[in-house]
Amino acid sequence: MPDLSSFPITHKWPAQHPDQIQLYSLPTPNGVKVSIMLEETGLAYEPHLVRFDTNDQMSAEFMSLNPNNKIPAIIDPHGPDGKPLPLFESGAILIYLADKTGQFIPKDLTGRYETIQWVMFQMGGIGPMFGQLGFFSKFAGKDYEDKRPRERYVAESKRLLGVLNQRLAERTWIMGDNYTIADMATFPWIRNLVGFYEAGELVEISRFPHVTRALEAFLGRPAVVRGLDSPKRN
Repeated sequence: MPDLSSFPITHKWPAQHPDQIQLYSLPTPNGVKVSIMLEETGLAYEPHLVRFDTNDQMSAEFMSLNPNNKIPAIIDPHGPDGKPLPLFESGAILIYLADKTGQFIPKDLTGRYETIQWVMFQMGGIGPMFGQLGFFSKFAGKDYEDKRPRERYVAESKRLLGVLNQRLAERTWIMGDNYTIADMATFPWIRNLVGFYEAGELVEISRFPHVTRALEAFLGRPAVVRGLDSPKRN
């Protein structure tokens, strides 16, 4: 049985199943990328809820695993060379789990790097821009008298949706017929944009029918349904 006691995070969130991947997360768009991937691959994992309302992400135990104090993060007790591997950043975790299982990433190098390219498109564009739009449309930023910041992020979000819509115009998924980590990275953010952020009308989501078609297919996957609710909120 693996011994994870040397990881300080396990003192705050004890591992009941130390032979399983330990997931430290919250059901946010970034968090559910990894829980969905774990559900899709069938890897055994133990989810631990990192509560933002009590600033769990700022605790010394959590920051010992991720000094950037962001979810999600994992410990794989069966990492490379059989040694435990701690890992943070959702995109990096997706690529790692794809390589570990040989699933949801093409085997050929061209397809592999094209998939990673679209994961980076989400990480560098969709995530940050949609997050800013959420701040300026739903949270404290909505009260700013100057609406130029909101207009900037609305425009950029529309541009990114247009890029994705064009990509999906003749494809079932971002990489074609095969569902990959690029889809797992991207569609939780689309769901959040039109759902939690309530910004569908603001970005004129109806103008992007290929995006909404693929989102519906994504949300119809049983593993996605399970992953969107993991870790369960108390």
